[in-house]
Amino acid sequence: MSSKKSGLLAKGEMAPEKKSTILSTTSDDSPVITANQLGKCYFLYKRPEDRLKQTLFARFGRSYNVAFWALKDINFEVHRGESFGIIGKNGSGKSTLLQILAGILRPTEGDFSVKGRVTALLELGSGFNPEFTGRENVYLNGAILGLSRQEVDNHFDQIASFADIGDFLDQPVKLYSSGMFVRLAFAVAAGVDADILLIDEALAVGDFFFRQKCYRRLQTLREQGATILLVSHAMNEVEQFCNRALLLNKGHVSFLGSAVQAVKKYYLIDRNEDLTFEPEPLESGQDSQDDVVQVSFQSDEINWPEPHAMLNITGVEQTTNGDVHCTAIALCDESNRPAIAFEQGQAALFYFELETVIDIEVPIGGAEIINEKGTIIHGKNSLQYGSTAPMKVPKGSRVRFIQRIQLDIAPGEYTFNIGFSAMRKSDYDLSSLLSNPELDARIRPLVVVPQPASFVVIPRTHGHPVQLMHFGAANLPGSCTIAMIPPESQP
Repeated sequence: MSSKKSGLLAKGEMAPEKKSTILSTTSDDSPVITANQLGKCYFLYKRPEDRLKQTLFARFGRSYNVAFWALKDINFEVHRGESFGIIGKNGSGKSTLLQILAGILRPTEGDFSVKGRVTALLELGSGFNPEFTGRENVYLNGAILGLSRQEVDNHFDQIASFADIGDFLDQPVKLYSSGMFVRLAFAVAAGVDADILLIDEALAVGDFFFRQKCYRRLQTLREQGATILLVSHAMNEVEQFCNRALLLNKGHVSFLGSAVQAVKKYYLIDRNEDLTFEPEPLESGQDSQDDVVQVSFQSDEINWPEPHAMLNITGVEQTTNGDVHCTAIALCDESNRPAIAFEQGQAALFYFELETVIDIEVPIGGAEIINEKGTIIHGKNSLQYGSTAPMKVPKGSRVRFIQRIQLDIAPGEYTFNIGFSAMRKSDYDLSSLLSNPELDARIRPLVVVPQPASFVVIPRTHGHPVQLMHFGAANLPGSCTIAMIPPESQP
C-alpha cells in the first residue's frame, strides 16, 4: 500500500484521502513495511452545527474546527520475518497506525508501503454474522480477508482444529460464549497464509492456555517467514515476543529500537521525568575518592585477567549514548584461563570493564546468555545480585565487573551480550520500596556490547549423574524429597 506525501493542511482544509495499492512481491533484503513522514489528522468541532458552518464558510477564510494530529512524522521500517511491537499509552496513536497499514484508514500526509498479503486482527470477529454458523462465518471471514473459497477449503481443517469448539462449529455464533467466539475468530485470522499479520490487542483475550496456543501459532508463522506487528499493553509479551518496538507518545515516535529498551521507556512516560537523565555533577571541592574506592574497584583487589585473555572487541559495534564505552571483555573458567568450551555445571567468569566519559551515579553491569534461537535463557545484573556499587563515578574512571554464572544449561552453542546501565542515587536508595517495573524504568541504559563472542556447553564427563542433569534449557534451583512407606507400615 502506498500514498503520496502532502504538505501540512491549512486549518480549514479537509484532510485528503490517499489511494493505495497492494504490492504482491517481496524481497528478502528489502523492508516489507515502510513508513515515511506518516501523519493522520482529524478535525474536531466544539458543536455539531460547526460542521455545517465549516462547509458553508470555509471558502471565506472562516474556520470552526481544530486540527488534531493523531499521528505525526512517523518513520520506521520492518523487515521480513521480524516481530515488531507498537506500544504506547491510550491515545498515543497505536491503533490508528495499524489501521493505516491495514488499509482501513488513509493517511493525511506522508507515504507508506506494505508488501505482501496482509491479515489483520484489529477486532476479533468484526466480520462475523451472529445468525450464521461458525462454519459459515469461517468462509465469510475468509472472504473478507481476501481468500478464495478454495483457499478456505484448504485451511478449514486447520482452522477447526485450532478453534477446538467441537459441534458448536455448526451452531449460530450468537449462541457462543465469548471464549468460543474468540477462539474461532483468531483461528480464522491466524490460520491463513499471510505475509504480514497485524494484531491489535487480540491476544489479551481468552484464557491462559489459549494465549499460549496463540503464541505458539505466531511463533510458527514467524519461523515460516511471516512478519508480525503486535500492538499490546502487556509489556512482558512485547519483551518476550518482539525483536524491536516502536514507542508512540501523543502521536509522535518517542523511541525506536530494541523491545526491552522500548518497554523501559514506556514506564517513564507517566512520570514527569525525561526519558533519560543526567546525573548530578560532583560538587566542586568534594572528595569523591571515598565514594569510588569504597567498593573495592582497585585493580590490586580484583584478580583481573592478563591482557592476552581479553577478547578483541574492536570490530564489535557498541550501542551507546556516548556517556560510557566498554574497554575490555574476557570469558574465563574458574582458573582464570580464557575458555570457549565448558561442561554442564561448570562456572563461567565474565569480565567486563567500562570507561566513563561523564560523571555517572550508581553503575550497573551484567551479562545475558542467548541460545541459537535468539532466546535469552538467562540475564542478570549487579543490581539484581545485590552487589555493592559506588554512588558516584567521576568521568575518566574505569569500572570493572566480574560476573560468575554456573552453566546449568543444555549442551549447545551460545552467545552473550554485555550491558551497562546507571541509576540515580536517590532512586537506588528507594529501590527496596519500588515495584519491579518502576525500578526497571529508573535504570538508564548506557551501552550494550552485542555478542562479542560465543561459547559451547558440552555434556558432563564426570560426576553423577553424567548426562541427565536436567531436561530443557536451564537447571532451575529446587529440591526433591523421597520417602518410603514399607508394606507393613501402610494403613
